[in-house]
Amino acid sequence: MGRKLDPTRKEKRGPGRKARKQRGAEVELARFLPPGKCGLGRPAAAPRRPRPSDRRVSSRRAGDWQEEALQSREKEAAGQAARVRSGFSDSNSKWLAPAKAKKTQPKGNHVELSSDGEVEEGNWEMEEEEDGSSEEMVDDYGASSSEEEELLPIEKAALKQKLDREGISEDDSEEEEEEEAEEASKQKVGQKEEEGPDLQLNLDIDEQFKLPTSEEIEKEDILFISSASSLTVYDSLTVFPPAEPPDLHVVHQRIKGNMEVLQDFVVKREEGRTRQEYLALLRRDMATYYSYSDFLLTKLMDIFPLPELINFLEANEVPRPVTIRTNTLKTRRRDLAQALINRGVNLDPLGKWSKTGLVIYDSSVPIGATPEYLAGHYMLQGASSLLPVMALAPQENERILDMCCAPGGKTSYIAQLMKNTGMILANDSNAERLRSVVGNLHRLGVTNAVVSNCDGRQFPKVFPVLGGFDRVLLDAPCSGTGVISKDPAVKTNKDEKDILRCAHLQKELILSAIDSVNAASETGGYIVYCTCSITVEENEWVVDYALKKRNVRLVPTGLDFGKEGFTRFKDRRFHPSLKCTRRFYPHTHNMDGFFIAKFKKFSNAIPQAQKETAAPSTVSSTIAEPPPKKKKLEGSKADKEQKLPQPALKKKHSVQAQRRPLKA
Repeated sequence: MGRKLDPTRKEKRGPGRKARKQRGAEVELARFLPPGKCGLGRPAAAPRRPRPSDRRVSSRRAGDWQEEALQSREKEAAGQAARVRSGFSDSNSKWLAPAKAKKTQPKGNHVELSSDGEVEEGNWEMEEEEDGSSEEMVDDYGASSSEEEELLPIEKAALKQKLDREGISEDDSEEEEEEEAEEASKQKVGQKEEEGPDLQLNLDIDEQFKLPTSEEIEKEDILFISSASSLTVYDSLTVFPPAEPPDLHVVHQRIKGNMEVLQDFVVKREEGRTRQEYLALLRRDMATYYSYSDFLLTKLMDIFPLPELINFLEANEVPRPVTIRTNTLKTRRRDLAQALINRGVNLDPLGKWSKTGLVIYDSSVPIGATPEYLAGHYMLQGASSLLPVMALAPQENERILDMCCAPGGKTSYIAQLMKNTGMILANDSNAERLRSVVGNLHRLGVTNAVVSNCDGRQFPKVFPVLGGFDRVLLDAPCSGTGVISKDPAVKTNKDEKDILRCAHLQKELILSAIDSVNAASETGGYIVYCTCSITVEENEWVVDYALKKRNVRLVPTGLDFGKEGFTRFKDRRFHPSLKCTRRFYPHTHNMDGFFIAKFKKFSNAIPQAQKETAAPSTVSSTIAEPPPKKKKLEGSKADKEQKLPQPALKKKHSVQAQRRPLKA
């Protein structure tokens, strides 16, 4: 192993580290001068002692040359294996290849080549150590050639076997092993590698979605129910752990396959299966994968198309971006943005539709505890909460009612647009939430607001002396199906009773809000109704109810974006003017789900119910002389007693006579 030195091409560097004395010029001159002469005027070196290498040289001269050729091939193969192990490539194989020793007779320079690659020179004078160990030849890289060339017997046997394999190299053998492994893996997977087109057709057939059987569905239901509880108690003494939950990856793949079939149901459906079966399985899988109740998921499937429903559910799993509103009563948006950027906040303007909003991407400081926040320069507020105030469009020196004002974000925005002029009545039925309203109004510098704690349904009766407001903002309490990203508990804790209870309360509040507005206002007479819910029962149904019960009409909200409200939903038909309402969704507008409707009141009179006007017509058909049934606001007791029949008068006087002694 190792490289051989060619004495005709490379200079002798020295005998090694074990030598005590090293000659320089004598060695170089000895190659060119005849024996016995030296260029430095010194006598030639004395003949050295015989060495064991002399015997090897003589035996090799007399030996067979075929044996030498075999050894040289073994050494070349060993050198090639060493280069492969060290990581060298074939591009530098020329200068890494070992030099071949010449099989020529030594001339007068007494330079001989031993069997182990050592250079034998007659003019070298070396002083060996007392132990008599032979020196080692060291190449340019500091490696001794004698140690590299000595091979173990097992290594020599391995080299001979490699040479006997008809010249097959190690790289070829490794490639063959890799090919065999690949063929074995292909046989396990495909079993038929040559049939490419047929195999592809079979894969396409297998990829088609198939409905699971009823047994598989029941098995998954059992697993899901058992995994819902932490422990399952069968006896009073034995407690068993729950079963494994369903594989969500399998459920997700089944949702994708089911969606593909439903989009092209005529072509991809399974024979003998109806669309209702596919929809039932899809609803069940989505309820399992996204953790929704079956009731709420059914409501959402009625509102959204199937592809849009998936986008809505995915958007609810991601939080909405943090947004703030600049308080223009104290600063400008440009100055606020520069101050926050200097504190390490990454922000951008909210959009072209807002002149005060900023969206926060990330911040090195808590955004709710900066000096600017404490000084009231901005308010943490969602992007969707800015829209109702923009639709209300308050004017200066107006009287405005915020019927459900907590926590005060919309109230402060109204005061900001009014420039602290006029009057704002901030009302809320929850006294605990009014604390945050008072704190925010003080921090933001609002001075034209009055805070009240009253039930919004009784508001027109409690404050009749105000004479009506110019504008009313009603952010009604709702089920919260538009803010699931903030409150994931809505996925499971809402049912039909909660939706109907909220809808009933909203109908009462909207009638009270309409009654609180003065239709004769010169600049106002507007009511804005909004909710953070997307269900039709809490939005379009309530608005349609208000249109029937009061003298109001819908007007455009003034917002350039947002989807139109429903004019028909399932078997119900709403007023055509509901196109003026706006819906906002998290998957389309990247903000919380919101609904906004704007009314214009054109009369303070309350229309009578149709049932009260229809009742006299039915009675007049049966009675010859129908008495006029009109309600009189003023009248004496004698007039009322004259209308009563005689038996009723006698009964009334007898009751009064019985009560007189008790009062006395």
